[in-house]
Amino acid sequence: MRMLTRKILDRAFTAGGYLAVALMTLFLLWVLVPIFVKGAGAYVFVGTVEYRRMMLGEFGRGNEQRVAAEWAEVQRAREPVYEAIAAFERELPALPVARRKELKPAFQAVREGVAVLLGPAPGKPLPALTRMIYGQTRWRQAQDKAANILFEETWDYSGNGSQKVHVPRQPLFEGTALAPVFPLLRKELRSLLRPRLTFYPRFLTDPSIDAHFFGGIGPEVLGTVYLALGAMLIAVPLGIVAAVYFQEYAREGPVLTFLRSCVNTLAGVPSVVFGLFGLAFFINTLHVSPGKSVLAGALTLALLVLPTVIRSSEEAIAAVPRAYKEGALALGAGQWRTVLTVILPAALPGILTGIVISMGRAAGETAPVVFTAAVSVGKWVTPSEVLSQPTPALSWNLYNLCTEHEAVEEIRHVQYGMAATLVLIVLALNLAAILIRARVAKRLKV
Repeated sequence: MRMLTRKILDRAFTAGGYLAVALMTLFLLWVLVPIFVKGAGAYVFVGTVEYRRMMLGEFGRGNEQRVAAEWAEVQRAREPVYEAIAAFERELPALPVARRKELKPAFQAVREGVAVLLGPAPGKPLPALTRMIYGQTRWRQAQDKAANILFEETWDYSGNGSQKVHVPRQPLFEGTALAPVFPLLRKELRSLLRPRLTFYPRFLTDPSIDAHFFGGIGPEVLGTVYLALGAMLIAVPLGIVAAVYFQEYAREGPVLTFLRSCVNTLAGVPSVVFGLFGLAFFINTLHVSPGKSVLAGALTLALLVLPTVIRSSEEAIAAVPRAYKEGALALGAGQWRTVLTVILPAALPGILTGIVISMGRAAGETAPVVFTAAVSVGKWVTPSEVLSQPTPALSWNLYNLCTEHEAVEEIRHVQYGMAATLVLIVLALNLAAILIRARVAKRLKV
């Protein structure tokens, strides 16, 4: 009976384990697949002639003659739209007052919508903002902007409740010079914008233009690398030395118990507390930099991941068989030489795993860098500027673009592209930890 019960429990625990793994896998897929699918839109999308014109004008990329020829053809296709708008502007003052009051707000919406869709009309002065110099660079956004011109969004309260409805604008302008614009936008939008499948790998390395309306996330990626590597350069030596001290030199007692309690407590402190501490201590007290800087952010992140490095290194050292140490001491090696040449090499797989996982955490943290290192929009930071200049970072800029940007809906591709890139960086670091651990362990066995 006991054997039967044990078998039933074993099978139940096994089934529970498989179920937990399956649920975790489904949850990860549910979270990550939409991020990667929508994030891929930052790299692969249907670009319009405005995108190709923007890339040539802002980055100097593309065939100048080909873009000029295509632009000339597009301008010829757009002439009826601009002529109809100009004709209606001349016609509007001659309309009856009531009719003029009815049409003027709608015409203003149409004229501004055309400027957003196709860019400024020929002969008009170029606006100051880059986003207004070009029309819609992405085909999906262009279709949405065209729909905003063709239809007016309003609310219908005729039923029991209210519902959003889209009323066509064309009937309002029937019999006027503006009427031909609507069938042109509805039927000839492809001719006006020339959509084409586009691959933009430099989204990963290009700087942003006009607050991420155009360009890529290069400064954010570089800033994240600076912060993560800087944090590990500070935390790894301190963490390994502390782990060696705890395992090989410190004597069991109240002092060691207290120190380990402090390390465990630091591991549970919210990251925002580390950010406030970094601001108060490193910037306002020690004045490591005039203000926010990569150095201050790296020091703060180093404190954040230090407990993880210490605990993972300590566990790796504790897992080394005591026979290794006893054999080295029996051969006449001193304690420090034994630690350096025997214990640390044997514990290297576990130490490297903890280091790379800590690096992934440092790359994904937001709160510490908000107070000490990150800026919403910034230029490239050179290695000579890391001691004094702040930097954009993927985690903070992702939050900023999703919550505080003035055109949140228009840059969804940038948000998802940034999120997918950050997740891939963290996944790559964790994969690197697995591969390094397996390779080092294999060498040690040989």
